[in-house]
Amino acid sequence: MASSISSQHDQVLVEVKSFARILTLNRPKQLNALSLHMISRLLELFIAYEEDPNVKLVILKGKGRAFCTGGDVAAVVHDIRTGGWRAGANHFMKGYTLNYLMATYSKPQVSLLNGIVMGGGNGASMHGRFRVATENSLFAMPETAVGLFPDVGASFFLSRLPGFFGEYVGLTGARLDGAEMLACGLATHFVPSAKLPMLEAALCAVDSGDPEIISSIIGRYSEQPSLKEQSVYNRLDVIDRCFSQNTVEEILSALIRVGRFQGVGPCLVREYRMVCHVLRGEFSNDFLEGYRAILLDKDKNPKWEPSKLELVTDTKVDRYFSKVNNEDGEDLKLPVRSKFNLPPYVVAKL
Repeated sequence: MASSISSQHDQVLVEVKSFARILTLNRPKQLNALSLHMISRLLELFIAYEEDPNVKLVILKGKGRAFCTGGDVAAVVHDIRTGGWRAGANHFMKGYTLNYLMATYSKPQVSLLNGIVMGGGNGASMHGRFRVATENSLFAMPETAVGLFPDVGASFFLSRLPGFFGEYVGLTGARLDGAEMLACGLATHFVPSAKLPMLEAALCAVDSGDPEIISSIIGRYSEQPSLKEQSVYNRLDVIDRCFSQNTVEEILSALIRVGRFQGVGPCLVREYRMVCHVLRGEFSNDFLEGYRAILLDKDKNPKWEPSKLELVTDTKVDRYFSKVNNEDGEDLKLPVRSKFNLPPYVVAKL
């Protein structure tokens, strides 16, 4: 038991560096997939650091070749099968609460995205003030492949990308490199991986939580990478033309396009409603089928229900946006954040 507790505690490593705290996601064999313990631990640390006057900056990174590949889907499925859909929903409830805390955090968060960053990994980074990409960065929101939808606040951060690029990324699960992340705004800076140790040292040496000072420090090590000739971002005009049409994209438009006009809180509340319906399986078992096809049997041949797009009606889609009518179901309760204690760039998200 003691060994198990110690092992869980080691899933998030903590370094105290003057006025900075460095948090390292430490499940490299699982590509730092977020376990429920990791989410809970990050929540605990971020809450404590916000109240601690000796902490002025939080740096988040991953050990190994991934920052974080997302939530631990296998653990969620296991909990659903052993404890019911509410057990699975608990993962998302805590994860979305962490996303909201990061989005409304009063102190700068610097995420070093030196590797794979997908799904829940984006929820743990995109909401923070600074997102540093490198030549090793690989971004994606691949949820549709497992019968889910782009969540973790994606209806907020994808909806704010240029044109209809957010719809394209969310619907197709397209993979973006570091240069593309910077170009579209998913990353705030691009720093070659060889310079990351120097950047970390510089950030830890500063006695300030002023975002402008932090930005100037990161800027010293930043470069402006060129997009590859075949980059999808060079075809933004084509993407805008295709993804502005009223076809299958309407399924995502209700999620992402509405998010353009809402704060991060309402976006997460709506996503939580949707994920509860997905986990309950009352309209479809696509999530469990997607898990089977992509992560378990790996035949990459999911049997979706409905099986054809023409069978997906507006009524069926609308059900997922409705409040869960069940004594066990309730809307996501996010922590109250006072606008008077938050910097302007955070207030703008509310």
